[in-house]
Amino acid sequence: MSQTRLIITHPGSAHKDDLLACCVLLHFHKVPIERRDPTPEDLADPTVKVIDVGHEHEPTRGNFDHHQFPRDHEPICALSLVLKDLGLYDDAKKFCDWMEPAEWFDTRGANDTAKWLGVERQVIGQLNSPIDVTMLRRFAREERLTPDKPLWQIMEMIGEDLVMFLRDLRSRLGFVEQHARFLTLHSDAGEFEVLYMPRTNPMPVEPSAGLGRYIEEVGKEGSVIGMIYPDRRGPGFGISRFNDDRRLDFSGLATEHEDVHFAHARGFVAKTSATDLERLKELVIAARNATM
Repeated sequence: MSQTRLIITHPGSAHKDDLLACCVLLHFHKVPIERRDPTPEDLADPTVKVIDVGHEHEPTRGNFDHHQFPRDHEPICALSLVLKDLGLYDDAKKFCDWMEPAEWFDTRGANDTAKWLGVERQVIGQLNSPIDVTMLRRFAREERLTPDKPLWQIMEMIGEDLVMFLRDLRSRLGFVEQHARFLTLHSDAGEFEVLYMPRTNPMPVEPSAGLGRYIEEVGKEGSVIGMIYPDRRGPGFGISRFNDDRRLDFSGLATEHEDVHFAHARGFVAKTSATDLERLKELVIAARNATM
C-alpha cells in the first residue's frame, strides 16, 4: 500500500466493519482519522484512504467502499476489502470465526444474519457487549481522531493484534506441521485419533496455540477428538478435548492417577507430570474409557 497521510470514513453511526477497517490501517499508517464524506479530491488521492464511503472500490487509489456492489453480491464489507488488499483476507475468513458473520450483518442485516446462522433474531443482540457498544458509540461521536487520543490508541492496538494474530498463526501452523503428529489410539470404546505435539527447544510461549486450527486446516476435525501438548507451566504435558468432544472425560484422572496433578471438573482438560509418550497415551485412553 502507498504512503498514507489520512484515513476518512463516513460520519454518523459507526459500524463494526468501518471501525475494524480503520483499526487495521492504523497498524500500518499512524495517521489521523476523519469522519466525514470524502471529496472528489480525496477519492483521487492515493495518500488518503477512504473507508466504507465514496461508492468506489479502487485499492490503487486507497478507496474501499462496498455499498455500490449489486444487491445479490456476496456478503463483503469494508474490512473485507482492506484485508484483501493486504493479502490477509483468506486467513481472516478461515481463522477468525467472527469474520463471516460480521460481513453478513453489515450487508444483510440482523434478520438475514440470524437465519443464515440458524438462530433466533434476538440472539444477535444478546451477543453484543459493553465493549462493542462503547467502542462504536465513542467512535461515532468523533469528527477527527489523532494519535494523542485514547480511542485512536486503542484502535491501533486492535489493528495490531488482528494483523499479528493472522501473520503469527500462519507461521505457527507451519511450526505445528513440522513437529506434531497424529496418533491412532485403541480403547475399549474403539479406535480414535489425537494430535500430539512434542516438547521442542525452544518451546513456544503457548505450546497448544494453533493445534486446533491445524487439525481443521488438514481436514481432520471429523476424526480427531483430543490433543496432547507440553504444559507451558511445567515440565509435563496437557491433555485435552478437541472441540470439546465429550468422548473424552479427564475429570476423574487426578484421583485415579498419581502423575495427574490437575483435572478440570468439567472433564475437558488435565495436566500431568508424565512425559513419556506411552504413558500419555495411556492417560488419554483412560479418559476415553471413562465415557463408556
